[in-house]
Amino acid sequence: MATALATILEQHTREGELYRRLDAKRIECYACGHRCPIPEGQPGVCKVRFHRGGKLYVPWGYVAGAHCDPIEKKPFFHVKPGSLAFSFGMLGCDLHCAYCQNWITSQALRDPRAVARIQETTPEKLVRAALAYGSDSVVSTYNEPLITAEWAVAVFREARKYGLLTGFVSNGNATPEVLEYLRPWLDLFKVDLKCFDDKKYRKLGGRLEPVLDSIRRIHELGFWLEVVTLVVPGFNDSNEELRSIAEFLCGISPDIPWHVTAFHKDYKMTDPDNTPPETLLRAAEIGRSVGLRYVYAGNLPGRLEGLENTYCPNCHTVLVRRWGFHVLENRLRDGGKCPNCETAIPGRW
Repeated sequence: MATALATILEQHTREGELYRRLDAKRIECYACGHRCPIPEGQPGVCKVRFHRGGKLYVPWGYVAGAHCDPIEKKPFFHVKPGSLAFSFGMLGCDLHCAYCQNWITSQALRDPRAVARIQETTPEKLVRAALAYGSDSVVSTYNEPLITAEWAVAVFREARKYGLLTGFVSNGNATPEVLEYLRPWLDLFKVDLKCFDDKKYRKLGGRLEPVLDSIRRIHELGFWLEVVTLVVPGFNDSNEELRSIAEFLCGISPDIPWHVTAFHKDYKMTDPDNTPPETLLRAAEIGRSVGLRYVYAGNLPGRLEGLENTYCPNCHTVLVRRWGFHVLENRLRDGGKCPNCETAIPGRW
């Protein structure tokens, strides 16, 4: 099945933009932090970008999924609360996380159990669908958007014509080159910071340092950044590791929203217990103790003692009240100000 799918995907490609020639036999793809040196006739680590005839060919002209979701599901909590995000995704990933919740699309060319179908489309059709749903944003997600960045930019160019926000839901394993490429067309960047240990990152198929470098650069370049850590019992839930993540983010900016979310058994990781509320409450307290102003806990609606809400860091007024992905009340005014003390809350309102 993977061979047949690879053949189909080869027919939905075009020459990419994020590569350079290394020598007579190899090209370097710099869409992600792997910087794959790819010989003729071979794919990169992601399995969907490949070298043929001295050129890099990349995914184009299809989606493997397209849905309209609340923006909170991405999750972006500081972007137009209660609005709809039109989400689309392709196939492939540069990592192979054992607990991936989108493994049907992300691992489609690695795992024969991941039976994914594609649908031909155009940027114009996707944006028309987004507008028909009443979406305020268009978001590349479901697979790793960095490895399909050229297609995402084509969609975002069209979306910008209609004033839509554009976003990535990414593992953050980027390069400076791809971030510069995205910069004119991308507004929102959600990064999964999976742990703070390089050995653990290598088990997932990546390295820690490129992700940390990318988070710093994403913030510096002015994308709206929110960071998520899926807290997995026995993997990254120690006080020391959670504190290291929180201190790293706070060192960049205390205004970066940090979402600590609950793991549930999925894909190949079925040994750890599901994350209990107490673990998320502990993680959130660590985040607040080091100085982060906006810490959220998720995936356990109604069980997290108000940690789904947005509060004013100055007067502690509840600004946005949530239950799961649903906004129950939004009191922000005048482009994101607290109605009580006029404090400006960072975000895209």
